[in-house]
Amino acid sequence: MSYLVLARKWRPQTFSDLVGQEHISRTLQNAIESGRVAHAFLFTGARGVGKTSAARILAKALDCEKGPSAEPCNACPACTSITAGNAVDVFEIDGASNTGVEDIRELRENIKYLPSSFRFKIFIIDEVHMLSTNAFNALLKTLEEPPAHVKFIFATTEPHKVPVTILSRCQRFDFKRIPLQKIVARLRHIAEHEQIAISDEALTTVARKGDGSMRDSLSTMDQVLAFCGNTVSDEEVVSLLGVVDRRLLLDTSRTVFSGNRKSALETVKKVDDFGYNMRQFCQELIGHFRNLTIVNLVDDPRELLDLAEAELNDIKEQAQQTRQEDLHRHLSILLKAENEMAQSGFARLILEIALVKMCSLAPVVPVREILERLKAIEEGRVLPAIAAKPSHRPKPAPEQPTSTRNERNGVEPASISAVAPSEAKGSWTGFVALVLEKKVSLGSLLEHGHPLQFSPLTIKIGFPPDSFYLTALKDPDSISALKELAQHYLKAQPTIEIIALSAGAKDIPPSEMEKKHLQMNERTARVEQAGRSHPMVSAALEVFGGEISDIREIEEDTPEKK
Repeated sequence: MSYLVLARKWRPQTFSDLVGQEHISRTLQNAIESGRVAHAFLFTGARGVGKTSAARILAKALDCEKGPSAEPCNACPACTSITAGNAVDVFEIDGASNTGVEDIRELRENIKYLPSSFRFKIFIIDEVHMLSTNAFNALLKTLEEPPAHVKFIFATTEPHKVPVTILSRCQRFDFKRIPLQKIVARLRHIAEHEQIAISDEALTTVARKGDGSMRDSLSTMDQVLAFCGNTVSDEEVVSLLGVVDRRLLLDTSRTVFSGNRKSALETVKKVDDFGYNMRQFCQELIGHFRNLTIVNLVDDPRELLDLAEAELNDIKEQAQQTRQEDLHRHLSILLKAENEMAQSGFARLILEIALVKMCSLAPVVPVREILERLKAIEEGRVLPAIAAKPSHRPKPAPEQPTSTRNERNGVEPASISAVAPSEAKGSWTGFVALVLEKKVSLGSLLEHGHPLQFSPLTIKIGFPPDSFYLTALKDPDSISALKELAQHYLKAQPTIEIIALSAGAKDIPPSEMEKKHLQMNERTARVEQAGRSHPMVSAALEVFGGEISDIREIEEDTPEKK
């Protein structure tokens, strides 16, 4: 007996077998049970997600001897003949091979006659978008007013190529890409029944190669079994499929976060030794840093990331070691490198430069903290020296001190992120700073709020009416997160009120964003005044003539920049 590939052997035979398309299965089942079955259906979606399988299941459910029923019995002659593909009243037509108007005219002639033995004559046209314009026109009238004994089921991967006149006469069902975890679960079910020894990591690699397609995943599984037999190792799967080992991606990001440039170059050597395509590896690394970014931003990223549970846990662990700003800079470097690889023959060199640059990035210090610190220095206020926020990068060796402008002003480099006296414990400014540190998206909204009342008992925040900030912070999740942070900050349980300010309201406290703009404007004005009144500038204008067009503040060179 000839070998039957897994994609055919394990093809779904009931609606409950359709993995990842539960929304479609339930709709079709309800339509059958209520007797509201349309005369024409259009199934759309990527390849291998179950369109043709669903069409066959629907045909069996309608023509089953025990039906029409929500699930076919798969035992009666009608069900078994449709499964075998030799049912006399179910016609499967390949739209790519039968594109002409003559084919459709022949179909129209066939429609006139009653079914030979089944309840309905069912026409399944796969890749229907391949029909010619004339063929579609010939089908229109029949599709609009078909005989009661006829049902049409169209399937296509490109619905935008189907004329709107056809679309308007069909019930459309959009099939989704199947989530990775559901494909892995289905592969695990099949592996157990086929008595195949394979790890979840290997199954995840196979499923990821399928890219949301169950059929592609099963075809890949067949390829793996042909190479490995019934005992499959992780290394053999990675080697055979030529995909990037996820462990290598985790090791690479770990290397970047530790700032180990030598290890970064060794990583590129590993990529070359394994035979991976450099640009493909860079693309995989971009996806990996995207995952880290999302995990860093979202409390529950499962709906946004198509990852296995074990891999998600590893990414969560790494994401806790870095900041959102640093991840954005790493992604920018990788995106630029990937673009350069497409236009250069030195892919390895470009990747090496990118990884070394990522390892050399200094941690980001928020501009807000720098400006507040500088203002305090200018005003001669004494600032408490505190340690900088923790970073994933190791501290520099003590025997290599550097002299900076901050040191010359009597301020330690680490104190650049210090909190000014206005951010003392219990203040509104300090609370906003805490929220920005813990939840950046929430803090950026809070910066625009006016603190009408801030105490351990009540926090009342005002926003302009109909503003985005007002709507966003009134969300129950935002209120809950804000209350939790307030309890932590004030060591109390205040009530939180988010209100809309009345039009023309006066004497309201300024928002943190307004304070920052005011400070920036004052600093800009001082710099401009100092520049225009500087004696050297006046002398230069007198000697060379001309006028001042622009005044900009520049940073003083440090030994590190020279």
